Amino acid sequence: MKIATLARTGRIRPQTEAELNTPHALAALAALGQPTRLKIFRLLMSREPEGLAAGAIAEAIGCPQNTVSSHLAILSRASLTYGTRVGRSIIYRANVTGIRTLVSFLVTDCCNGHPELCDFKGVARDLGDGCAPTKPSRRRAT
Repeated sequence: MKIATLARTGRIRPQTEAELNTPHALAALAALGQPTRLKIFRLLMSREPEGLAAGAIAEAIGCPQNTVSSHLAILSRASLTYGTRVGRSIIYRANVTGIRTLVSFLVTDCCNGHPELCDFKGVARDLGDGCAPTKPSRRRAT
């Protein structure tokens, strides 16, 4: 089975934080500023590194497949997702490097140019494995 990365026409595609500028950051933040796109992006992040087909994404979030395709195109142009052809299917994945670059861009000037003082590694440590905390049980004590 041949695997090929799809063309990325019209993509805002900085590769490093040094290449990321305000328009790139605004495009990515605007893409994530819509509830369905944020839900899609978070779903794809949770499915790394396998990714999901558009139909599976649509089913998971309860949205029509053509609407999901439009949202995926916007996320892709903002360098937050990409599609890879696997046989006859397209598997969509979160661009982990893209979101890492965006977050880095946002916090670079943190603490007067010393982001290590902001202790973002401490935040990651406090979150444990990076998953959201589980909701407490609603069982009543007897």
